[in-house]
Amino acid sequence: MKKNLIRRALLTAFAAGTALAAMPAMADKANPKIGFSIDDLRVERWARDRDYFVEAAKKLGATVNVQSADANEQRQISQIENLIAQKVDAIVIVPFNSKVLTNAVKEAKKAGIKVVSYDRLILNADVDAYISFDNERVGALQAEGIVKIRPKGNYYMLGGSPTDNNAKLLRAGQMKVIQPYVDKGAIKIVGQQWVKDWNPSEALSIIENALTQNANKIDAIVASNDGTAGGAIQALAAQNLAGKVAVSGQDSDLAAVKRVIKGDQSLTVYKPLKLIATEAAKLAVSLVKGTPVKYNTKLDNGAKKVDSVLLTPTVITKANVKLLIDDKFYTAKQLGM
Repeated sequence: MKKNLIRRALLTAFAAGTALAAMPAMADKANPKIGFSIDDLRVERWARDRDYFVEAAKKLGATVNVQSADANEQRQISQIENLIAQKVDAIVIVPFNSKVLTNAVKEAKKAGIKVVSYDRLILNADVDAYISFDNERVGALQAEGIVKIRPKGNYYMLGGSPTDNNAKLLRAGQMKVIQPYVDKGAIKIVGQQWVKDWNPSEALSIIENALTQNANKIDAIVASNDGTAGGAIQALAAQNLAGKVAVSGQDSDLAAVKRVIKGDQSLTVYKPLKLIATEAAKLAVSLVKGTPVKYNTKLDNGAKKVDSVLLTPTVITKANVKLLIDDKFYTAKQLGM
């Protein structure tokens, strides 16, 4: 009799424990808890996003737990699992590898946690929303700016990280502009390569090899971000070609903007980080509270058509660089102006 009672008590406790483990996170609509899982805070751009996001979230009554994966996909998965265990109400993710988060997102959704894909679209996963700049448009703007400077000649296509879906979108936008020039023989693509982890050192090595293979006869480099542009320009400078070869970029990193002012880099694409971070914070809080969100498109991530907010980027050249000062993105002192 006593054994049966003990057994029943244990079974009851086990069932209760299982039920508790399976219970979804309880959304705190007044003061949401948001996890912000970032690819790599060692990169200037992401540190800025973090600061703007946290500031905006606090104004909305939310608290933010920021995690940096330091460009390690397994670390990011572990950090997301940890945020799920902490029962946050929403997780905003800048994916290092867009293709490996299917299960992590599934676990978050199972726990009743809203998931927002930030800047880079998470593939093959049931994310609730996506917010970014229009990356195909960014690529098109890069190519348009370079073609305006060098409407003919030898082009090198320096792509982003092969694990980043944005790199593919950028390339699609670039080629929409460049392909007609290739078709009519005005532009010749003499090489193209993706840059692992967007690493400037790898970009440097790639362009060093490209210059050797083409006897320095490269007229333009369509670099997909400012970091890879910086590596490319370092290789060009070693051959006294900096400022003579048109080079694109994006993110408006401080070093890149200074290169634009100097004339070594032709352009960068400005994506107002305060805008995306603030809108992302509003989006995450709205999802937790169940209030309406104004989406402007849907994007297929392989698992579903994701409700998306795409923001508009701006090209920065030497002619309009003061826009960054007017926007309080940099001070005149920072830019040496």
